[in-house]
Amino acid sequence: MNWKLKSILQNSIALVPSPLSYSLYYWTQKKFGGLKAPDPLPRILLACDAWKKIISLGFEPKGKTFFEVGTGRAPLVPIAYFLMGAENIITVDINPYLKEELLRRDLAVIFQKEEEIKRIFGAFLVKSRWSKIKSYFQSQQFNLDKFLKISNIQYFAPADASKTTINHESIDYHTSCAVFEHIPRKKIIDILIEGNRITKNDGLFLHVIDYTDHFSHTDKSISPINFLSFSDKKWNLIAGNKYMYANRMRHDDFIMLFEEVGHKILLNEPLIDQNIQKLLNSDTILLNEKFSQKSIEILSTTGAWIGTRKINRHKP
Repeated sequence: MNWKLKSILQNSIALVPSPLSYSLYYWTQKKFGGLKAPDPLPRILLACDAWKKIISLGFEPKGKTFFEVGTGRAPLVPIAYFLMGAENIITVDINPYLKEELLRRDLAVIFQKEEEIKRIFGAFLVKSRWSKIKSYFQSQQFNLDKFLKISNIQYFAPADASKTTINHESIDYHTSCAVFEHIPRKKIIDILIEGNRITKNDGLFLHVIDYTDHFSHTDKSISPINFLSFSDKKWNLIAGNKYMYANRMRHDDFIMLFEEVGHKILLNEPLIDQNIQKLLNSDTILLNEKFSQKSIEILSTTGAWIGTRKINRHKP
């Protein structure tokens, strides 16, 4: 879909009062957007990558408690954590997006591609848990709440990740997958401050962030940094709605933000796109002054894994 048309459509739907607005947006996504064909593999791959990175940093994820910011339409990352041995997964979303219909579709694909999915999990897969959820899915008695319960998943939405009722220092891993780019900077700080409260002293924060213009995901006529051409005022008119908001923060901004909330950076793994570097060197894209002074390396960073630990380990 043309990105400008998509912007108009999303802004229009966002003006409709909830819950009708959510229903309309869900319908348009099923008819024209990313929900037309289920593809759970990318989220499962992200979860497996997160699991591996936790281990590579010297932590043990199995038997531990995970907190996820931003559930989305289906709790695929929490399911993957469960299948690899997480003891408990708490997932929260500011928007009540979770749909049983979509979860059933995703699970159907997962079990249709069983051998491929099992290869992705590799040795991390707890086979008894796989059998457990597969048996329940095939039982003809599928119920979302029960499925979440047998998968050790607690889902809260609408819920604010900066204001939880979770016990002090009860979380081992504070995570998100391509969510922080959709949250205003001040709110991310609030979420991480609350994360400092609920995460254990020896816990880990692990977040993967997508720095690209999300309109470019469906409109290949624009570059992944197209949105850096606009002023804040104009960008807010284009995508300031609850369905497409993007803070446009760059990798250096996020590193400073984590340090600002009292974190030590343990993992700083940016993904740099050489095609964007060539585009920037060609001077064919005009950046807004807010971004024009940043380095080509930062501007061509399309995503990153950031792993941190809170420095101040004293109880408030």
